[in-house]
Amino acid sequence: MFKKMAADALGLSDIGVVVPREDFDKTDSDDFIFNEKSEKIYFLIKTKADEYCFTNLGLIHVDGANAMSKKRMLRRYDYEYSVISDVLLETAGTIDLDVEIKFTINNVPQSIDIHKRFINEIKDLYKALHAISLEQKSNATKLDYAKEGLTLAAQALGRTSSQNATPAQSFEDITRFAAGWLEANKDEYKRKDFGEVFEKYINN
Repeated sequence: MFKKMAADALGLSDIGVVVPREDFDKTDSDDFIFNEKSEKIYFLIKTKADEYCFTNLGLIHVDGANAMSKKRMLRRYDYEYSVISDVLLETAGTIDLDVEIKFTINNVPQSIDIHKRFINEIKDLYKALHAISLEQKSNATKLDYAKEGLTLAAQALGRTSSQNATPAQSFEDITRFAAGWLEANKDEYKRKDFGEVFEKYINN
């Protein structure tokens, strides 16, 4: 415990800070924003070695091996393909200097320590990530239902088509129908942009 307190006092620990909006352009993450896709940074945490940049389209993790190394590994998790789950917030104890937010994205556990003076901002981030997690879970269920409906509809279409068409024509009809159905439901239930959620919870 005393070693931890000494490290914190000397600024040697890896406790993160919340980067203010006006300083987003001074971070490494800003270089990897897809401006042509209207990507926007909503929340950014910086530690000595890492950056965690939350945008409307995904999480950008600039991963440093350690505080002394200049090497960086960029990892990007787009919400369209990366599911957020298990969002947790651990608040600070009496002598703790940090709070911790934990979540899993694309089956990769994330754990970020942030100085407790940013607790209000971290609470907002927690609510945004939890809301995204709930919507992704709900959309996955709806997409599963849609796929079940597709199976039943394709079977019915196959029986109807086979009465008045050759096997090749029936196959083509069913394939075209299935492709259109899946595309339509994918667009509806695979959300790419969660800017609206961040706007609701993150103070601008």
